[in-house]
Amino acid sequence: MNIDFAMIWVDGADTEWRKEKNKYLGVTETEAQEYVYRDWDNLQYWFRGVEKFAPWVHKIHFVTCGHLPKWLNTSHPKLNIIKHSDYMPVEYLPTFSSHSIELNLHRIKNLSEKFVYFNDDTFITNYMQPADFFKNDLPCDSSIMSALIPTAKNDIFVHILANDLAIINDNFTKSTVIKNNLLKWLNIKYGKYLLKNLYYLPIKKFTGFNAFHVPSAFLKSTLERVWEAEYDSLHATSLRKFRTAQDVNQYIFSYWQFVTGKFMPRNPNVGRSFTIGKNNTMIFDAMANQKYKMVCMNDSIQDIDFEKEKSMLKDQFEMLLPNKSVYEV
Repeated sequence: MNIDFAMIWVDGADTEWRKEKNKYLGVTETEAQEYVYRDWDNLQYWFRGVEKFAPWVHKIHFVTCGHLPKWLNTSHPKLNIIKHSDYMPVEYLPTFSSHSIELNLHRIKNLSEKFVYFNDDTFITNYMQPADFFKNDLPCDSSIMSALIPTAKNDIFVHILANDLAIINDNFTKSTVIKNNLLKWLNIKYGKYLLKNLYYLPIKKFTGFNAFHVPSAFLKSTLERVWEAEYDSLHATSLRKFRTAQDVNQYIFSYWQFVTGKFMPRNPNVGRSFTIGKNNTMIFDAMANQKYKMVCMNDSIQDIDFEKEKSMLKDQFEMLLPNKSVYEV
C-alpha cells in the first residue's frame, strides 16, 4: 500500500515573499500581521518525526511557493519538492491562501491515490502504522457530528465550515447517508463521542462535524470528485489571494468522504490539538509521555512572549527527537 504525505509550508521570514504578499494586501511591512507567519523553527522535527515514527511513507510531497529550508536534504529519494507553480493553474498564482493550496493538491504529479495531508503545525510524535491512516483501502477518520457555534464576531473559520456544510447538505440527504453506513456513524471506536452522534442523529440536516485539527487521510479521487461536483465553489476559492469568509477549505473533502461512506472509523484520541501559550502544561506533558500519535501546535495567540515560547517548545522537541533525520544535511 503506497501512502504519500503532502505537507504545505511557508517561510514567513522570507523578505521577498513578504514584500509580494504585502503588495497584494495593499499594506506596508509595519501594517502587516506578521505574527500569522512567524517562524517557530521546528520544521526539522516534522521530518524527524516522520523518519522515526512513520518510516514506511512512500513519498513526501513538500509544497512551498519556492523557498526551502537551508538544512533540507533535497536529494533524498523520498522527498518531492513541489512549488505552487508546479501543480496549480497559473490563474490561481501567486497565492497566499492555504485554502487555495490545499484544494488543488490532487494536481500534484505522481501523488498517490492514498495520501495524508499535513499542515506545518502538525507533527507525528509516536509510532504509527499505515493502518492508522488507511484500512481496506479507505481513509481512517472520525465522523463526529456537532454544531457550528461562532465564538467571535468575525469568526471566519465558522463561516468557511458553514460553506462546506452547505455543499454537503445540498448534495446529500442526511437520513440516507446515515442509513447507508449506520455502523460507521454509530461506532464504538468513537468512545464518548458516540453520544454526540446519537444526540445529533434526529436533526434533519448536518449541522457540523468535530474538527480535531490533526493530519487528514484522503483519497485523491475524492478531491477530483468534489471538483467535478462543486467546481464553481472550489474555483472561486482558489482564485482568491487570501483567505476569506466566502471560501471553502480542505474539510469539504473529509465531509465528502464521511457522507459517501469512503472512510473507516478511527478513535479520535489518535491525535490532539493544542494552542501554544494557552495549553503549555498539557503540550509538554503530552510530548514527554507521548500520549498521542499526532499533535497540532496551533499558533493563534498574538500577544505571547514569542521567543520564550519558541525556546520552550524546541526544548520539548529536542527531548523527543534529538537526532538529525535523513532529510537534513
